[in-house]
Amino acid sequence: MNSNHQLAPAEHYAENLATQLRKGFLTYCVLLICSGAPKYTSDILQRLSAAQLVVVEGTIYPLLNRLQKDGLLEHEWQESDQGPPRKYYRLTPYGEQVAASLQSHVSQLHKTLTSIEKGSKQ
Repeated sequence: MNSNHQLAPAEHYAENLATQLRKGFLTYCVLLICSGAPKYTSDILQRLSAAQLVVVEGTIYPLLNRLQKDGLLEHEWQESDQGPPRKYYRLTPYGEQVAASLQSHVSQLHKTLTSIEKGSKQ
């Protein structure tokens, strides 16, 4: 098989890996965004978009629901000047612990990746 035939499967394989990485990374980013003051869904989406991580509502709502079900997020309803009350999300104490642990893991992964990238350029 020549390299032209391998390109499409290689791109497909890489895309699948990137999707898996993105899912975990998105969860981590949402936890970081929801730390501190409660956040409205559109605020979360705007922060992700500003960081060039574009996410649609069809992705964010299931993620927020899963994080709530898993006990990492809680919500509160706040009155809105423009329509019905809005649901705001924030980390639970357990969510804060998970986010802190993830931050440590991500930092270590970044160091590892940087080290490997430097070594591969030599």
